[in-house]
Amino acid sequence: MPEICRFLGIVIRMYYRDHEPPHFHAQYGEHEITMEIDSGLVEGKFPRRSLSAVLDWHELRRDELATNWQRARQELPLLPIAPLEN
Repeated sequence: MPEICRFLGIVIRMYYRDHEPPHFHAQYGEHEITMEIDSGLVEGKFPRRSLSAVLDWHELRRDELATNWQRARQELPLLPIAPLEN
C-alpha cells in the first residue's frame, strides 16, 4: 500500500483497487483508522491528539486526496501530499 504522507508519527496510505467510498488509511503505532474523503467519517480508534491532526490534515488536503483516489483507481502512481505543519 503506497505511503502518500507522514507527519507526527502518523503514516497516511492508500490502496490500489480499494473498495468505495473513497477513503485513506492512517496508522499511528498499533492504531489504525480509515477516513472517508468526502464525508470525513472515521472508522477505527486513534489517540485523541493524533486523530485531531488527521482531521486537520484531511480538511487541508481533501482535493489532493480525491485526486490520488482517482489515480489509484486508474492504477497510476500516487502523488505525495504535504504533511501537516506543526
